[in-house]
Amino acid sequence: MEAVATTGPRSAGSIARACIARGADLILVAGGDGTLNEVINGAVHSDVPIGLLPGGTANVLGTELGMGGKMEHAAKLVSDAAQERISLGRLRAAGEDPRYFALMAGAGLDAHIVYHVSAPLKSALGKIAYWIAGFVHGLRILPQFTVEAGGQKYRCSFALISRVRNYGGDLWIAPNISLLDADFEVVLFSGSNPLRYMIYLLAVLLRRATNIKGVTIFRTDSVRLSGAEDQRIYVQVDGEYAGRLPAEIEIVPHCLTLLVPPGFSRPDLETDRTWTTLPTR
Repeated sequence: MEAVATTGPRSAGSIARACIARGADLILVAGGDGTLNEVINGAVHSDVPIGLLPGGTANVLGTELGMGGKMEHAAKLVSDAAQERISLGRLRAAGEDPRYFALMAGAGLDAHIVYHVSAPLKSALGKIAYWIAGFVHGLRILPQFTVEAGGQKYRCSFALISRVRNYGGDLWIAPNISLLDADFEVVLFSGSNPLRYMIYLLAVLLRRATNIKGVTIFRTDSVRLSGAEDQRIYVQVDGEYAGRLPAEIEIVPHCLTLLVPPGFSRPDLETDRTWTTLPTR
């Protein structure tokens, strides 16, 4: 077994590629969702299993898999873990290289917050830093943009294109999607008035966001997002800044092997929830 430390942002992907080239048969990622995302981009389309030892800010994947956020607890599950071939999302944003993601992509409000959150504040306060940035930057008029999928167009100020139920480790916004599925659950929040998001936030906390006006949900395997040329609409993947619109996001089926705890399965459906499945490509 070999331990290799990252040397800075965007270094974990090249480390993963080098390990695979040297014949590694397992890669364990000790870090948060951002580090995991880098490793995924280095390991995509290989057969080498990727396992997580959570140690980041939100640990969304650790929560999603039922591992929690404790590295020691996760390490005990590795020997009994199962290998699942999962699908990933792939983002093509303006002027950026394609970026794969396991958890989610967000455009609009949440990506604006990710872009502006202070790195020292994030290091010191963890998830609280995002809430602070949200209150500071969420008090402005929110630009709306266009989301196209299945031949239909929507206008919104926040789009979540999700592969997981958990958002930020604490909230459920897309509770009927699973890493084992081969599509996205897309949740769109419309409106430019920031006060409207107070209602949305309360609804999310009560797990009732799907029942209020201004929220649109559907399932699809690809979306296109575009905004006005004079607007900077940011996009994030797995909690990390990833560029700005226009962007295209699509499913890449069964392209990564992930270690999951024994008994991991699709979540129970929210029985009072309805969604639309759009035509695929």
